[in-house]
Formats: sequence, structure tokens, C-alpha cells
Amino acid sequence: MKLLRVGPKGSEKPAILAQDGSIRDLTGVVGDIGGSTLLPEGLAKIAGTDIDLLPKLDASERIGPCVANVGKFICIGLNYADHAAETGAKIPEEPIIFMKATSAIIGPNDDVIIPKNAIKPDWEVELAVVIGKEARYVEEADALDHVAGYCVCNDVSERHFQTERGGTWDKGKGADTFGPIGPWLVTKDEVPDPQNLSMWLEVDGHRYQNGSTKTMIFGVAKVVSYVSQFMSLQPGDIITTGTPPGVGMGIKPDPVWLKPGNVMHLGIEGLGEQKQNVRAYQA
Repeated sequence: MKLLRVGPKGSEKPAILAQDGSIRDLTGVVGDIGGSTLLPEGLAKIAGTDIDLLPKLDASERIGPCVANVGKFICIGLNYADHAAETGAKIPEEPIIFMKATSAIIGPNDDVIIPKNAIKPDWEVELAVVIGKEARYVEEADALDHVAGYCVCNDVSERHFQTERGGTWDKGKGADTFGPIGPWLVTKDEVPDPQNLSMWLEVDGHRYQNGSTKTMIFGVAKVVSYVSQFMSLQPGDIITTGTPPGVGMGIKPDPVWLKPGNVMHLGIEGLGEQKQNVRAYQA
């Protein structure tokens, strides 16, 4: 299933993408796409619904974040060997965990705002994992049982804040609009192998990233299991799993940074595409 949320910011309706490409309203079936809806029984309820009988929504309406009320927005850093190499970083021996603020979450096609005092804003196409069942100290062999599905994430970053302002990476990752997710939450039954998905990102039509989840250092099952050793994972929590090479900071000899007027276009095989206009911060 491809689940999504449609409508103005703060008033999105739960929806599902039908086989004919139409968007069908799930308001009468579930409260929203998030929380208990993502439990196995919640997804089973949607799967048991005759989608063709549901009302159609206007396909021109805004698509919001594909998950509502995200509790934790967890990120894995330097999780692609080729990306670590382009940044000059050592390949990590264990997954690097940091957090994005949930206030960074926006819809897949909403504008990305360069924050005040930013110097080095950058892009990162990533596979995001959406938790569907509480995970606490889970074994790697059982980890995917706790996954509801997957979505595209653009882990927008400010490298100056991230690496040159002291402390942890979080301050370069959590600005408002730095977390576009969607367009869809694709349930895991439609993604038989999350370690074999092509992914790409373009800025103004130039393809900078062209990779595959095959080159992850730590796969999805390992990441879910690992994170669950340090914090419980709840339905609707998101783990975004790292980016392949081609980020702005890795371009030699001169890095390329986002600027107002740029358009980012990105996607992951089977999970849909995003497109964001980049704008300057205005008080």
C-alpha cells in the first residue's frame, strides 16, 4: 500500500494511492497515518478496505508529510562507504546516531527554507524507515517485523552549523523545513528488499547523487536493531538511514551549496519522488 496525507498544513487527511492512480480518502477508515494506525492491525484494517468505494480526493491538493505526529526523527550518519570516502571520514565501526527535530518535517514538495546565518546548506537523499510496532532490544533477525514501511527523505543539512560550530551534528540538521518526507509511506510488503533500491537527487536538473541502498554499511535490519538497544522505538518513529555520495560538501575541488532559487528533485525506486524549491529565510 502507498499511504499519504493530503491537504493544507495542519489539516491533512489520511489517504491511499489507488491502483488507477487516484487518491482515495481514508478519513472514514483511520484517524490519520501515524501512531496506532501503523500497528499491524491498523494496516490490516486499511488493507481490508475496498479502496474503490472510498471518495476520491483532488489530485492537485498539497501532499503533506506521509507520517503524522512523529515522535522521534532519528538519523544514521556516514552509512554509505562511498559517501564517507567523499567527505574524508573514517568508515564507522558502529552506526552513528543523531537526531533531527520533528519540527523540521514538511511535505515532499514544500519549500525548503535556508535558515538565518546559513553558509553551507546541503542536500541528502535517504531511505527512511517508519516503525510500525514497538521495538526494544530487538535482534537483527527480528528487526524488520517492527517496520511498517519506507519513504523518501531529504536530510537537508547546514554543514557549517553541523561541523564548524562545536558539539554534535544536530544543530546542522534540525532547522525548520530540513526534513521533507514522502510522498508516500510504502508498506514493507511492497519493498521486499530495502537493500536493493536505486536513489538519486538533482539540483536544477543536474544529477549529483546516483546511488543504491546496496552500498549501505549497516543495513535496515541492523540499524533498527542497533537503535533499539539505546532507545525504544514507537509506531510512527522515523529512522533515516544515510545518503550515497554526491552531496554538495563532497564535490571537488569546490563544494556546491544550496542557494535561494534552486530546485531539488529526488527519488527512490518504488517510493516516489520529491521536488522542493529553495527559498531564503524571511522574518
